[in-house]
Amino acid sequence: MHAVHQLHLFRKSLSTTTYKARGQRVIRCELCRLAKQYCICAIAPTTGTVKTNAGFLLLMYDTEVLKPSNTGKLIADLIPDTFAFLWSRTTKNDELQAVLDDEQWQPFVVFPQEYADDNRQVNSNTVVCDEGKKPLFIMLDGSWREAKKMFRKSPYLDKFPLVSFDPKSLVDNLSSPVGNDSRYTVRKTELEHQFSTAEVAARVLDMFGEKNNGHLLDLWFDVFNYQYQKSVCQRNKGNPSAIENYQNFLQEGDI
Repeated sequence: MHAVHQLHLFRKSLSTTTYKARGQRVIRCELCRLAKQYCICAIAPTTGTVKTNAGFLLLMYDTEVLKPSNTGKLIADLIPDTFAFLWSRTTKNDELQAVLDDEQWQPFVVFPQEYADDNRQVNSNTVVCDEGKKPLFIMLDGSWREAKKMFRKSPYLDKFPLVSFDPKSLVDNLSSPVGNDSRYTVRKTELEHQFSTAEVAARVLDMFGEKNNGHLLDLWFDVFNYQYQKSVCQRNKGNPSAIENYQNFLQEGDI
């Protein structure tokens, strides 16, 4: 059980009523949160499959971790050093601060560069760490409106540089069949070229030079995206070859 699973259980324990997500009558797997008949846990990468020097810290907006459609958990499925915390504007979280202060990590906030002020360092389409440091990519996980609020109202993140990419210019070596456009069809997006959290993380790994890990996360997202749509009985716009493509890549052993 990884960090997002644990945060999900913790957030449920705080609720006085049942969170009524879309498809609330669906009987779901408690881990992947898909309908049980479409569960993908059996094909998830086993511990130690992914070798990476990167870490991720998910700051999740209140009920985001309760949403079955959340893709932040897909990052934690693959990346061993994934941390997850509920975001708060006012409450200090000592565990969160301890991760940010850990000297092995060099934190980066993943967010579009147009929201940075003039003094903010921005790494555009590339990620370079100081010697002896590993990148800790901070993902603001929620709707676009919620993510902007977290970005504006988290002063403890202001000292960290941004990592940003331009979906129109980034050379895409990932698995997306439509280039730099998002395939995230389980939620409506507010902006053109708006990506899910997992899709963004895949591109960040690619920018850091871990192209195979980025590719694998992208393929794992495709699996979730396709299976999720089957579970909510809507017209499936996912990739019907998603599971085959993902399993073939794992068998190639280039991770």
